[in-house]
Order: sequence, then C-alpha cells, then structure tokens
Amino acid sequence: MKFPASVLASLFLFVAETIAALYLSSTYRSDGDRMWQALTLLFSLMPCALVQFTLLFVHRDLSRDRPLVLLMHLLQLGPLFRCFEVFCLYCQSNPNEEPYVSITKKRQMPKDGLSEEVEKEVGQAEGKMFTHRSAFSRASVIQAFLGSAPQLTLQLYITVLQQNITTGRSIIMSLSLLSIVYGALRCNILAIKIKYDEYEVKVKPLAYVCIFLWRSFEIATRVIVLVLFTSVLKIWVVAVILVNFFSFFLYPWILFWCSGSPFPENIEKALSRVGTTIVLCFLTLLYAGINMFCWSAVQLKIDSPDLISKSQNWYRLLIYYMMRFIENSVLLLLWYFFKTDIYMFVCAPLLILQLLIAYCTGILFMLVFYQFFHPCKKLFSSSVSESFRLCLRCVCWSCVRRKSSEPVVSVDTDIKSSTDQDQGQDEDQDEDQGQDVTPSTSRLSPETTEMWSAVDLYSA
Repeated sequence: MKFPASVLASLFLFVAETIAALYLSSTYRSDGDRMWQALTLLFSLMPCALVQFTLLFVHRDLSRDRPLVLLMHLLQLGPLFRCFEVFCLYCQSNPNEEPYVSITKKRQMPKDGLSEEVEKEVGQAEGKMFTHRSAFSRASVIQAFLGSAPQLTLQLYITVLQQNITTGRSIIMSLSLLSIVYGALRCNILAIKIKYDEYEVKVKPLAYVCIFLWRSFEIATRVIVLVLFTSVLKIWVVAVILVNFFSFFLYPWILFWCSGSPFPENIEKALSRVGTTIVLCFLTLLYAGINMFCWSAVQLKIDSPDLISKSQNWYRLLIYYMMRFIENSVLLLLWYFFKTDIYMFVCAPLLILQLLIAYCTGILFMLVFYQFFHPCKKLFSSSVSESFRLCLRCVCWSCVRRKSSEPVVSVDTDIKSSTDQDQGQDEDQDEDQGQDVTPSTSRLSPETTEMWSAVDLYSA
C-alpha cells in the first residue's frame, strides 16, 4: 500500500491556512478593521464547512450510524479525524491477511498499438484507502477555489491599498497560493483518472512539476490582474466577476437543456430529486469557481452518468485561453489608463509586459505537459504539435492563396485602366475630327451663323 502523502498534504494546507486566517483576523480586529476581519473569516470558515460536508458525502456517513464522526465534523475537526483513520489503516495493513478481496481490471497503456488487460486484487484496506484519497482530493479542490482563491485576492487587494505587507498577510498569501495550485493539480489528476478510468494511469514526477509550474504562472497572473483592476475600478469588477461566474455556471445547464436528456437520478440513491438538484448546483458552482481563475481540465456534463465529459476537446481549451488572454489584456489596459497615485513608483508598461509574458509562460508549460508528460498521450487522436502544425498550414495556405489572388486582381485592374485610357483617347480623336469637319456654332460670329442658315435653306 502506498504512503498517503496526498492526504497529509491536503490536511497540512487545510490546517495551516485556517490557523493563519484566524491569526490574521485577530490582527485586523486589534487594528479596528472590522470589514477586513469579517471577509477574512468568511473566506476561511465557508470552505471549512464545505470540506466537512464533502467528506461526509463521499464516505456516505449521513446514512450510517456514526455519531462520533458526525460530532467531529460539526466541530470542524473532520479532516483531522479522517487523517487519523488513514494512518491507522496504513499502519495496520497486511496484504497476507486480507480475507476478502475484489478484482479490478485495468488496461495498460498501448505499446506498438497493443493494449493488455491486467487483473489486480484490491483488499478492503486498500479500497478504504482509495476512498479516503478520493475524498481528500475533492476537499482540496473545494478549499482551493471556494476559499483560498478569494482569500488570496482579498489579502493582495488589502496589501495594494495599504502599500505595506505584514508577516501574517505574507504567510496566508503564500499558503493560499500553494493551496490553489495544489487544488488545480489535484483537479488535473482527477480529470485524467476519470476520463481514462479503464486504463492504469501512472503520473510521472516530471508531470507533477510541469503541472505545478503551469498552474502557478496561470493562477498568480490571473489574481494579480483582478487585483490591479479592482484597485482602480471597484464597481466594474463586479460586472466582470458576474459575467465570468454566470457564463460558466449556466453553460452546463444550457447544454443539458438543449440535449433534451431526462433529469439524472443516479447520482446517489439516498438523495431525493431536490437533493440531487442541490448537489448538481453545487458542482456547477465549483465548476464556475475553478474556471474563474484557471482552466478546469474537466468538462461538466450533467446528462452523463459520470457527470464528466470524457472526450478531449482541444477547441474548448484553445477558445478558453484565447478569451482569457484577451480579457486579461483588456483589464490591464483599463488599469493603465485609470491608475491612481498609488502606482506612482510602478513602471506600468513593464508590469503589463511581465504579466502577459508570465501568462504565456504558463500556457507554454501546459503545452509541454500535453506534448511530453501526459500519462495518456498515446491515446490522443492528435497531439499538440500536430494540431499546431495543422494551424500553421492553414494560416500559410490562406496567406499563399491571398497573395496568389492579388496579382490577378491587379492585372485585371491594369487591363481595365488601359482599355479605359484607349477608349478615352479614341473618343478624344473622334471629337477632334468632328471639330475639324463641323465647326461649332458657339464660336462663330452672328454674320457667319446667318450665312450658314441661308445655305441650309437654299439646299433644302
């Protein structure tokens, strides 16, 4: 049995960030900043309650007679109790004494176009350990994007307004950023394991490093952009947040309504229709919170039994990062035009350039991960490099076609202009000849005109 390092990491971030938030709120109270104290406590206690509910829901303890567990969760000590259970399982595990085992079948990654199916015996202790790991992974994602991300944005905004940084604020900002990046990493791993559930997925250490760098640059840049924009246009940032939130919150529901599928009833047998609706709304809330700060790596699909789309859609990924880059650029430009005196000693163009380069660096690490370190890259129908080459070919072909059509147009215009000139010259010559044969009556004297009229009458 593997050492439960992920459980220990989730517990450490949960406890450390909660303690740091409580300490920082006490300093705000001593300084008389009641509003900052209330917001700090809100972004700390709200994810705590959601984490307790998640652990209870995943372990299905609501329908079981476990009063001690329920009491620990009510006291906000559920993660500590769960971690104690995990290490008890790890220390007491003995594969030679497992009387009951279950057999799972997983496919290995294809080699030379062939994929073998491997059977593996899973004991009760290992099955319970898998449930604990899954529960803590989901709790880390919830804590990261519904608690740590707003907390980091708030503390950075206070730092910009007050133009100083305290020790407590620096600690909680570091822990919040680490928690968000870890939550995004767990989200990536969960997405891979859900999409390729029938395969045996092994993530290499370099893949973890690449995901960590990708998410660090992406999330840090996004938070800084939002804070800079909020510091100069406080009202308009509400519109930006609401548009982002409702776009991602309503998108899965719109797809579900357009598909015409029946309402999903197989999420949890113990849940009623109202409970299922609440769970689905919470999932879409989490989905919107993740996409507010970074790419979610999973596509929520309500009409699917797994609630996750298992198809790899590169176009959604491309559209998301293009739109996010444009949005960040627009927000930075608005900050540049409306910046106040607190940024007097900041080189604004250099800061904008650094933020955009940092965001592009995060995208570069993402492309490196999908090209070289993705554990299931052999199952992709097309790799990142092939898609990039295809885009380049399309762009080059359109440019060549445009250039090849331009000379034809210019030749046509030259021929038309030359023919127009020839026609103009012919008309001028005809006019000259007509003037030589028939003189204009407007240039003749009255006597000459009378003579011409007399001649006409005589000839008539």
